[in-house]
Amino acid sequence: MPTARHTLTVRLPQGATDDGPVATALATASKRWWPDGPHPRLWTETVPAPADSARAARRRETETGRPLGPGQLLRVLLLRYEEEGAGESGGGSAGGSAPAPATGATDGLAGTRAGGTAQGTVRPPAPRPGDLVLVADPAALDATSLRLISRVLCGELGPEEVRTAEHSPAAHPAHVPGPDALRRAAATALVLGRYEGRSSVRVAVPVSALDRPGNTLGAFDGRAVLEADLSEGRTVGDLLATTLSPPGDDAVDEAFDEAAPAERHVARVQDQLATVPPGTLLIDLVLLDETESAEQLALGRPPRSAVPPPLPSRRIDEAFADQVALRPEAPALTCGERTLTYRELDSRADELAAGLRARGVRPGDHVGLCLPRSTDLVAMMLAVLKADAIYVPLDPDHPADRRARTAEDAGLRLTVEDTAPLTGHPADHRAPTARPATAPAYVIHTSGSTGRPKGVVVPHSNVLTLIDATRDDFGLGPGDTWTLFHSSAFDFSVWEIWGALLTGARLVVVDYWVSRSPADFHALLVREGVTVLSQTPSAFTQLMAVDREHGGRRGRGTPLALRLVVLGGEPLDARPLRDWFDRHPEDRCRLVNMFGITETTVHVTAQTVTRRTALSGSRSVGRPLPGWYVYVLDARGRPVPPGAPGEIHVGGAGVATGYLGRPDLTGQRFVPDPWHGGRMYRSGDLGRLLPDGTLEHLGRIDSQVKVRGFRIELDEIRHVLLADPSVTAAAVTVSGDAFLDAAGVRIDAYVVLAADPVGTADDIRRRAAKLLPEHMLPASVTALPRLPLTPNGKLDPSRLPAPTAPADAPSGTAAPAAADPFAELTGIWESVLGVPVGPDDNFFDLGGNSLYAIRLATALRERGLPPVALRRLYLSPTVRSLSEAVDE
Repeated sequence: MPTARHTLTVRLPQGATDDGPVATALATASKRWWPDGPHPRLWTETVPAPADSARAARRRETETGRPLGPGQLLRVLLLRYEEEGAGESGGGSAGGSAPAPATGATDGLAGTRAGGTAQGTVRPPAPRPGDLVLVADPAALDATSLRLISRVLCGELGPEEVRTAEHSPAAHPAHVPGPDALRRAAATALVLGRYEGRSSVRVAVPVSALDRPGNTLGAFDGRAVLEADLSEGRTVGDLLATTLSPPGDDAVDEAFDEAAPAERHVARVQDQLATVPPGTLLIDLVLLDETESAEQLALGRPPRSAVPPPLPSRRIDEAFADQVALRPEAPALTCGERTLTYRELDSRADELAAGLRARGVRPGDHVGLCLPRSTDLVAMMLAVLKADAIYVPLDPDHPADRRARTAEDAGLRLTVEDTAPLTGHPADHRAPTARPATAPAYVIHTSGSTGRPKGVVVPHSNVLTLIDATRDDFGLGPGDTWTLFHSSAFDFSVWEIWGALLTGARLVVVDYWVSRSPADFHALLVREGVTVLSQTPSAFTQLMAVDREHGGRRGRGTPLALRLVVLGGEPLDARPLRDWFDRHPEDRCRLVNMFGITETTVHVTAQTVTRRTALSGSRSVGRPLPGWYVYVLDARGRPVPPGAPGEIHVGGAGVATGYLGRPDLTGQRFVPDPWHGGRMYRSGDLGRLLPDGTLEHLGRIDSQVKVRGFRIELDEIRHVLLADPSVTAAAVTVSGDAFLDAAGVRIDAYVVLAADPVGTADDIRRRAAKLLPEHMLPASVTALPRLPLTPNGKLDPSRLPAPTAPADAPSGTAAPAAADPFAELTGIWESVLGVPVGPDDNFFDLGGNSLYAIRLATALRERGLPPVALRRLYLSPTVRSLSEAVDE
């Protein structure tokens, strides 16, 4: 970056581009000024473009941005330009080739051919403009020194009129920098802040010596520090009025990418700082011009080889009917010992659809599905679509009050908790008044910041486009066996269910308790010959541990048949996957990391993960699927520079209809797409597009977090706590890093109690459990006399105390291990949870969750203790009760 050196570009007059005099002046002067060396030489280059062209400007930017070599004091380059119609080719290259011939080496005869005779009139060569580019080490030469050297090289001063410093520059005190230097530093700070997503940047500002000796070369510049506050609402006037501070011992942000675009953006911002009104917001300053913006937008398109699928004209149920017609007797759905063929599944769905119509369900109605994982759960989804209605999944494992809130938000015509009342009706094969493929197929609810879940409305066409966009690349077809591993209320299940049934594959329904036991799930994968698996990274980590143990038993068991593993729902740390590749080489099992959002129909991008990417620890989520577009934009909706962070926006075929009954929120998040038409979704996710077009996901911008694949708005938890009459104020925090350890992500709450509270903080947590599912329930609720605030009146998380454990949490007075009959089990709990454990402490009150439960079961097995089913842990959540289960 420019702060690491001084640069000067001097425009030479027309015709003054002969390198002979400049080279002679430089050689003579450098021997006089630095008799012991080093002696800089003159480099020359001819740019085949006019001096005022964009190409010439880029060449100058490249040269001023090029770093000096080791020990290099000064670099001098003569750039010459060809005007329109000029025929001379370039000379030498800066920084490494021999100097080019002087301008006069061209004869300038018109119509001359090699070996021929000149025809026409001899004309003198047209004068050409040129630039003298000087780059100096600031530790040896300051900006004034560069101007003196340029005057000598241009013949305005003789070498003998300029002398070198003979005393310490430190003896010359510095004064306030000029406006150009201040604007330069401010522009550097702003560009650095944009590139790195920072609101506070410290940059050095060069300042000249107050009594600098005239015509003297040396490093007389001092420096001050500009501590730039780039936060929201700051103006140009605020930035330029920042008081400079002495450099001190703290580091300054002096260096980042040396590339020419950064230099170009600094110059562009510097010009704006000199011309815009002081009240202009910093966010309104522009880094990219139209050409750069277009180049950046192009990065977020699918690869050129990826042809977007046509917009489907058929619905999900119609596409399923196509598969039934093609392979009626092929296996479609397996649950336990029962398998339905495509014909049988279609017939069951027709029967249930007739029952729905008999219960008054009409086209466009919302039908809630609150069923355990079973063949009827999938058949009911098809039945609702066959009835031309919209299915709304409700997880039966969620608290009843939460399901009631979701049902109220969806305006359900009917909630199906048992399919028996829908059977026995004659099948109605008459064609319903079918809504088009663009009509809604389902509504899935996600966490909402207002305290109630928000329903995302997704049309039939989006699902079919997702399948069509991945079918060829992933090789999806009738030979595959998929698993339905995830809750129907989690949009990953949409990919699992319809990805299998709309490509003729078999879908295996995974029982809830099997999904919570990696060992049992691994056995199911082997037994059923599963070829396509979808997992969150946290669940896959547990599965890998079991597979490692299984894979080590040479000659035992049947190997996995997996050929494709799709990872998604949360950040992926690819480094642990190296162990997986040892047992499942890339040419036999493809791993794909996918980034997606419920509002953009499950998946947006895909990145094949290889051993190489695992070794590098890459966080790339790949390029968009065919038909999808990714934009990384700033707060004004403008593309950010390549590699700079911004908000991820998604456009194209996967964008949902909007939020159910929430027009204001829909208008805020689903906004017009000015580049490809239609709408794009403002994700609230932070990301950056790399120069190769791949997307890196950097986390959330707002208070939303991901916990074991589930999107959670911390404000929803806060609203639930505030709804308790005993709470007057509440704050919710999250700790841990989902990228490094998804199981270690912990939610804690802090409350201020009312004057006459009903119960304790632990009672408030228990009441919250009636509304919040397990993955959203805070591990602790700590009562405070008041919440700590910043001077601006906002919550100050840094001043929150350590969470208070529940009242029945460890007392720290457990008996010595030798006298403790539960010592070994207690030690395992403590190693998993990382806290002291007493014999009657509740596993889940200590911060345990489903992933920790899986780790606990694994640890028991590794210690040689009898295996304990996860269901038993939920029923026996204390060391004492679990010990009894182990004894049994």
